[in-house]
Amino acid sequence: MSLSQQTTNTHKSWPLRLENLLAVPIPGALAENPAASRHQTNATHRVLTRRLQCPAMLWQAGSARKTRSGTIFSAWTTELDFAPLLSCAIAAERVQQDDVDTEWPPDPFNQVDEDWPAPDPMNEIDDLPDPPAKKRRKRAVIFEDVVRAGKPPTGAHSRSRARRRHKIAAQGHDINPAVREAVVSRSEQIAIPKSDASTLPCAHGPYGGKTEQRHETRGKQKKWSVAGLLGLGFQLIRWDGRTPHPLVDCTRRIFTVLAGQPSDLSYTASADSAFQRIKALSRATYFPAAMRRHRRGLFAAINVGLNFGKGATAPAWLDNKQHTPLATQLLAEPDIIRMANFASFAFGLWAPRLYRLYVENNARLHNQLPHLNRPFPQSVFAWASFNFGPRVCTFKHRDVCNLPFGWCAVQALGNFDATKGGHLILWDVKLVVEFPAGALILLPSATIAHSNVPVADGEERISFTQFSAGNLFRYVDNGHLMKAKESRWENGLKLFSSLDELA
Repeated sequence: MSLSQQTTNTHKSWPLRLENLLAVPIPGALAENPAASRHQTNATHRVLTRRLQCPAMLWQAGSARKTRSGTIFSAWTTELDFAPLLSCAIAAERVQQDDVDTEWPPDPFNQVDEDWPAPDPMNEIDDLPDPPAKKRRKRAVIFEDVVRAGKPPTGAHSRSRARRRHKIAAQGHDINPAVREAVVSRSEQIAIPKSDASTLPCAHGPYGGKTEQRHETRGKQKKWSVAGLLGLGFQLIRWDGRTPHPLVDCTRRIFTVLAGQPSDLSYTASADSAFQRIKALSRATYFPAAMRRHRRGLFAAINVGLNFGKGATAPAWLDNKQHTPLATQLLAEPDIIRMANFASFAFGLWAPRLYRLYVENNARLHNQLPHLNRPFPQSVFAWASFNFGPRVCTFKHRDVCNLPFGWCAVQALGNFDATKGGHLILWDVKLVVEFPAGALILLPSATIAHSNVPVADGEERISFTQFSAGNLFRYVDNGHLMKAKESRWENGLKLFSSLDELA
């Protein structure tokens, strides 16, 4: 019998009907979902239809085959009738399924008695816990956070801050151009068209201001009111103590800056804390009469830092004798350190070339005298002065020992009404400026005569200043040539900046 005849006979004798094949029961998992049942039935219909069309594929008797070793495969049998077996299995499963009372939609409360499916090792990943939610990256801790927390940072942040402090101490503040542009853009300049910084009094050299003449010292101890100054033709500058105001002369040269203070409220808290600390330390200290009456006013003051006075062969740290513990405590106060660092930063922002001269001079001085340190390592100023209250009001004076074209940082502290008292008087440019507590003013104190308007009775005012003595620059320069001395004043004025340059 040929293979085609065998296939035809097998097909004719096959008792399985298509209707019986389509009656395959739905598995239990699919019975709960009619849509899934219909999908499974359609799939079964397609498979069985292909099998009916090609039954020879299941029962075709193939020719004997041999392997390489000579083993003969047995031919597929043609005597097995699969249809009765399939019918019996379908009938048995149908009877078993009819005994199950299914419901749709399923009730989740009826599932408690059903057996759990056998665990599938390939599906164990579903039993793992959910991955932890992503945490937002915390911003770096800043000084304001430390002030609010009341404790210093630890770990990597402390090491990073230490490296930054050492870098600033050695190289000065690196002012971001975007920060400088933002500060300058929101500033409001005050033009003094009749003023020329080059005409300010300066000694020959110059490493110091010009000594005051007798007519300049006459009446310098007089207490001036705002009304009295306005009567002399002075201009009143109202100031909130925050908005920067550069003072520009006729050549658009910035010679004084009302620098203000940071807008951060934590800085205001630091200024208040510094005031309370200085006041408490001064009240616990005895100052002799000689320290409470001097050429700058009638108040106790203490100076700390590097000095190079007459007769000295090299700069040295000023000896405060019995007040050395007081000076040490003041220099260690975090709030005072913050104010000192801000003053140095503002100096670098408004006069970058002049600031760089201070940085270079400090580096050269440190190379020659490495054992000497400045009062505040992150500030370029080599000298600090604390003017204790309770109501600091300076006489008209010039700080002739300062570098003549150098700037002095003056910061007011206390509890007073800045619109009624505490003003800074700039005599050479005829300005009287409101000077609120916490604010900073940068000025060439060696060449501009300045003083204060007294505050009212019951109010408190102290001041904190920083500067560098001109003799420190003289020591580093080591005399240089006489020609250099003659042009040093003009070269120093070239270090002043202009608004156009900063913008």
